[in-house]
Amino acid sequence: MMIITGMAHFQSVCKKKLVEWYNSQGQNEKIDLSNVFVVWSCKTLQNYKLLASTTVSGDGIYAEYTYNGDKQELYEDIYRKVKNTCHVEE
Repeated sequence: MMIITGMAHFQSVCKKKLVEWYNSQGQNEKIDLSNVFVVWSCKTLQNYKLLASTTVSGDGIYAEYTYNGDKQELYEDIYRKVKNTCHVEE
């Protein structure tokens, strides 16, 4: 059972989970907590949400964590940037 005790605890858990996932992917470069940063996080009622990324240049990793306070479960979604396009017209 996972019990989140506050925002700082939630952010810490999520950052550790991203480090664990990243290092399990067989990347040439291993990361630690200093390579992970929180882009955005919030708490609504008993639920938490966090968006995070890494400082590794060019990896394009984007992680989304959601804590369901009713079920005491943490959900992890990992994305990789595929494309970045600037549009100046409709």
